[in-house]
Amino acid sequence: MSFSRYAFSIKPQEAILILITMFWGGTFLAVQYAVTLSDPFFFVGLRFATAALAVALLCLKTLPGLTMTELKAGVAIGVSIALGYSLQTWGLQTIPSSKSAFITAMYVPLVPLLQWLCLRRTPGLMSCIGIVLAFIGLILLAGPGDNLLALGPGEMITLVGAVAIAAEIILISAWAGKVDVKRVTVVQLATASLVAFMAMIPAGESVPPMVPGLWIVALGLGIFSAIIQVTMNWAQRSVSPTRATVIYTGEPVWAGIFGRLAGERLPLLALLGAAFIIAGVLVSELKLKRKKKALPQIDSATVD
Repeated sequence: MSFSRYAFSIKPQEAILILITMFWGGTFLAVQYAVTLSDPFFFVGLRFATAALAVALLCLKTLPGLTMTELKAGVAIGVSIALGYSLQTWGLQTIPSSKSAFITAMYVPLVPLLQWLCLRRTPGLMSCIGIVLAFIGLILLAGPGDNLLALGPGEMITLVGAVAIAAEIILISAWAGKVDVKRVTVVQLATASLVAFMAMIPAGESVPPMVPGLWIVALGLGIFSAIIQVTMNWAQRSVSPTRATVIYTGEPVWAGIFGRLAGERLPLLALLGAAFIIAGVLVSELKLKRKKKALPQIDSATVD
């Protein structure tokens, strides 16, 4: 085997996913502020209700064409979104953010595993290596403590959230190209909102005071969530789940950059982790090219 010549070319869909991931990382500070004004499930429900309304207003003409396949796809993806966002936020109430970041990063190796188990799609060698590098980077970036393997209730909740995030990426790819992006996005956002609101009951949450700050954050993140989901559904028609996952691992890097602008300082170990993540993205772009075996030459003298 030999490495093919590497070209630093990125598909338009991949470039947009990278841009989305950059802004995605910047939402951390906004969410951190929002949970000081609201319990996690109510905020997630309000956020995605706003997102669903925003997308629905943009595609009123196409909504009547909703098919049963699109309904099933939207509900399945929406449940995964609600679980992923809600459980991660819930877990952050009882465990430190560094441990939460590491456990959530488990979705990186879980995507190719679920992809193989559910879709029978085996990722390529270089994609696997890229994911390993990115996963190591996330560990270093999170800076886990000495009691990393001590899984309490908060850790287990966050781990289930990581599985849900991996399932979301797989489900989007499974239905990509088979459904209308806008209609499915409305269904999945509405489902995520409904599931989060319903989870308030077993969680013992109540509706918080609707102060202006909560409305502003929910509206802003809701619109941005709508953009994220429409973009993911569109882009993953031509971007594999493995490639999309490696791109999404850039989220904590951007979160660290925005955190630094807000006054935080990344330690050296975290910067090393960021380098590993970038290396994972680049390595995943490399392709292994097999040398073709030379065909045996036929002696013309033996041919009649």
